[in-house]
Amino acid sequence: MKILLTNDDGIFAPGLAAIYRQLIKLGDVTVAAPDTSRSGAGHSITYRHPLVANKVDINGLFTGYSVQGSPADCVKLAVMQLHDGPINLLVAGINNGANVGINVYYSGTVAAAMEGAFLGIPAVAMSLSVEAPGVPGNFEKAADHCAKILKKLMPVENGSVININIPQLSRGEPKGVRIVPQSSTGFNESYVEKTNEQGQIVFQLTGDHHVVDGTPTDTTSLEAGYITITALAPDMTDHKKTRELRQMKW
Repeated sequence: MKILLTNDDGIFAPGLAAIYRQLIKLGDVTVAAPDTSRSGAGHSITYRHPLVANKVDINGLFTGYSVQGSPADCVKLAVMQLHDGPINLLVAGINNGANVGINVYYSGTVAAAMEGAFLGIPAVAMSLSVEAPGVPGNFEKAADHCAKILKKLMPVENGSVININIPQLSRGEPKGVRIVPQSSTGFNESYVEKTNEQGQIVFQLTGDHHVVDGTPTDTTSLEAGYITITALAPDMTDHKKTRELRQMKW
């Protein structure tokens, strides 16, 4: 099996190395990831200037393509140019921080997986909930959980995106696995007004927990200590509203 591995935390991120060690047990792995962290990049792509892609050695573990672009750039470039032959599976992650709720739209990790779906490649996004300040994330254990889930999911359907999130492992072993929808609620967010060194007024986005959902979703289940699996689709069409609009006289 030919596997393409990417992320949005950058090619030197520990989460990428951890899942790489698991994926090489399943097939041949090609790594193409951003040269630096592109967290929150969403589905942005580079088109106004050429992309730079250099081969780099990651602590003797693997040699991969370090791309000066977004996660979606990495996937497009790898599929169309860097990889020889078809790709059977795309894995994005393991991200440092959960990608649930509206974070799915901001996430470069999920965007990379979605780009794979656009190109007809089965794709899986993997993320680990961030721990409290000063507590390191256990990416090796997270990778073990993700690998076990991936084996059960195989073969992943073409054009689909499976979004996997691992809860905080410092709390102990996950309580189990829940198949849940994506939450559409946001965060308890606000902007903090500050003055920078140049005397300018600047605004820093801050916030913590998601707004609580009334039914089980990816956000509530993850907070409760479960591994969450959510099936995502590239099609953003509101089909119900589309049918209603077709009934109108235009």
